[in-house]
Amino acid sequence: MQLDPYFRFNDVSYRWIALDNWTYTTTFTLSAELSVKQKVLLVFDGVDTVGSVSLNGIAVGKTNNMFCRHDFSVKDLLKDGENVLQVGLLSPILYASEQRKAHTSYVVPPECPPGVQKGECHVNFIRKEQSSFSWDWGPSFPTMGLWKGVRLEAFDILQLVQVSSVPLYNDAFSQWRVQVELLIDAVQTARGQLTLSIPELDSEQTFQTHFNPGKTKSNFTILINTVKLWWPNGHGEQPFYRLTIRGFQDEFLIFSTESKVRVCCLYVSGLFSILFSLMPDLSACLSCSLKNLLQSAVDANMNALRVWGGGVYEQDLFYEICDELGIMVWQDFMFACAMYPTETDFIQTVREEVVQQVQRLKSHPSIIIWSGNNENEAALATDWFDIPASQRPKYIRDYVMLYVDNIKKLVQEEDQSRPFLVSSPTNGAESEQEGWVAENPYDPHYGDVHFYSYILDCWDWRTFPRTRFASEYGFQSWPSFSTLQPVSIKEDWSYGSNFTSHRQHHEDGNQQMILQAALHFHLPNATDPLKRFTDTLYITQVMQAQCVKTQTEFYRRSRSEIIEGKGHTMGALYWQLNDIWQAPSWSSIEFGGKWKMLHYFAQSFFAAVFPVAFEEDDTLVIYAISDLSRDLKLRVNVFSWTELDPVCTLNSSMLLVPGASAVAVFKQPIASLLAGCGNCTRLTCLLTFQLEDDSSQQGPTNHHFLCSPKDAQGLRRPNITAKVEEKKTCFSVTLHSDSVAPFVWLDVGNIPGRFSSNGFLMVSRNRTVDFNAWRPTSVAELTASLTITSLRDIY
Repeated sequence: MQLDPYFRFNDVSYRWIALDNWTYTTTFTLSAELSVKQKVLLVFDGVDTVGSVSLNGIAVGKTNNMFCRHDFSVKDLLKDGENVLQVGLLSPILYASEQRKAHTSYVVPPECPPGVQKGECHVNFIRKEQSSFSWDWGPSFPTMGLWKGVRLEAFDILQLVQVSSVPLYNDAFSQWRVQVELLIDAVQTARGQLTLSIPELDSEQTFQTHFNPGKTKSNFTILINTVKLWWPNGHGEQPFYRLTIRGFQDEFLIFSTESKVRVCCLYVSGLFSILFSLMPDLSACLSCSLKNLLQSAVDANMNALRVWGGGVYEQDLFYEICDELGIMVWQDFMFACAMYPTETDFIQTVREEVVQQVQRLKSHPSIIIWSGNNENEAALATDWFDIPASQRPKYIRDYVMLYVDNIKKLVQEEDQSRPFLVSSPTNGAESEQEGWVAENPYDPHYGDVHFYSYILDCWDWRTFPRTRFASEYGFQSWPSFSTLQPVSIKEDWSYGSNFTSHRQHHEDGNQQMILQAALHFHLPNATDPLKRFTDTLYITQVMQAQCVKTQTEFYRRSRSEIIEGKGHTMGALYWQLNDIWQAPSWSSIEFGGKWKMLHYFAQSFFAAVFPVAFEEDDTLVIYAISDLSRDLKLRVNVFSWTELDPVCTLNSSMLLVPGASAVAVFKQPIASLLAGCGNCTRLTCLLTFQLEDDSSQQGPTNHHFLCSPKDAQGLRRPNITAKVEEKKTCFSVTLHSDSVAPFVWLDVGNIPGRFSSNGFLMVSRNRTVDFNAWRPTSVAELTASLTITSLRDIY
């Protein structure tokens, strides 16, 4: 029997695990050093989720919130020699069900997830990762356990529990200051001195202070001058300053710590992340996976991620890497696509959760905004749950109580440096004026918008909302065969198998992908079943990449326009970055870290300088998009599908393109453009185009198809050959093609690594790309594993 929880249908086969209660037991010996301390705490950084803790057979306390740190005073319960610690955990499924049964006054929807998700019910009644009961991109694995560290902490006078530092700017005095917050746990009243210093800025201040018994929070401010700002990826550097904090009592040093201070500026383009592991903090080499995923975002020219409200607040390392790489973080609180109870006990544990998380995270410059929930305003406004009109005021009241009266108020008390959105999508101030639940939270005139359409033609830019901020959009695709193969068997390798149906958790998702692809592409028709399956996986990735490319380009070129009161689109975050299992989803990176075609496309469509084309009234319009202020001109090459040399080339005059703008640099009727290029027609020719300055190309080359590729006349199999060579730091793959080849896809199977470019349009006879392997390999192994697929190879 395969024990891998990801293997085939094991997500259902292992359902029994989450229906049982489990007990964790360990023994330890108390050290002499700890035994003499005045206070000893048993600390749990994270318990998932409903547990009871006992030490040496004596009850210590209970837990009911996965997102809270818990500590218990155990000085009097410890003994010399062996100590026994037990944590009993209740089934999260049964607990959630019991909580729902106890809530008799009214229903808190949704009761259960859609049947296609094969999930569990009433997840909104338990403060744990909401997607662990299932989601439309993931399995139902209601985890339970000690998902973060457990330890003893001991001290005599006091302990520094938490340090937070937030830079604030005083407009009146044109001066920066750092607000430093200390959470101290003191055994008894303690008086002394506190010294804060930032040596690089020659700033130091000393404060006389005292700490009361128990946990207390104290704020101190240090003035700073002439700081270097922290900038998002692509807009500058990410400098930091070291803040040193020292506490003295009677001139004796009683604690000392050091943290980083960064001062932040903003700009947004990027995507969403879901949780990084199905079983948080338990995956092998999680830090390696985090670094690879976040570096993948940076390498695709992204500078923002959203930590989504159905997962977990990420571990410290995630935010530290984002700080280092210049990745801005839109941080949701962990509420998503549901209504929630508002009983006193529930509100109280949420309040503790919010305070702990804001205190933990607010020092990170990468966090640019707090958001109360994902799509819950929209769920109420557009009646996802069929709530009777007579009961609607009750649910709106609960919504305001939870997100406005509690979460919003607490966040603004804890952190004055960042904005807070009650929900996403939302109309912001307009939603507030409408009682926090707008009639249409998707109104493109305001705030941010989520937009999905799987039936409308994704190549038609007119179907997209011209919004202020596109904060969620996307299309599904399947992962590659090398990702699916380890968790499947031969009988699973067809698009109509039970396995492919089981892995699809979005209603009609498999059919939607094929129908969308069929609008512009011939579907695979190989007689060999395995080739037909792998070709189908390929065409879903082509479809996804081209769809998200078209939509993102529309948002980027809308940044400088207001049309009928809509536009000035200043951010685009597509859904989603990564996968937590081997299945179809909206991700651009597969489970295991392999880039889909979409992620390679994102390298171009998120580039700092990039040209985009579209048609309006049979006229070709090309915009220059630039995050940098540059003088640029456009070169347009017209190719025949049958030839590898341009039929003709067109050039625009030089034009200044200001930073953070989109400017039209080319406009010509398609008919006149083709008339000037010999025998070209829409069916026989295609376009590539690039931006240049006086000396060289600036940014990537883009393309525009004048017809659907399935209608292209002259497109033929390119018979691409490859030669692999070893270089000093990577391998090179040199390709030779007999003809124009769209969507050229290189795959080396289960050899982990990344190509410098992939999924590209090949309009030259030769092209070389690099491959960076993530494990030792060889020219022979890569050559044997390499497969090359282009669009004409699948039919």
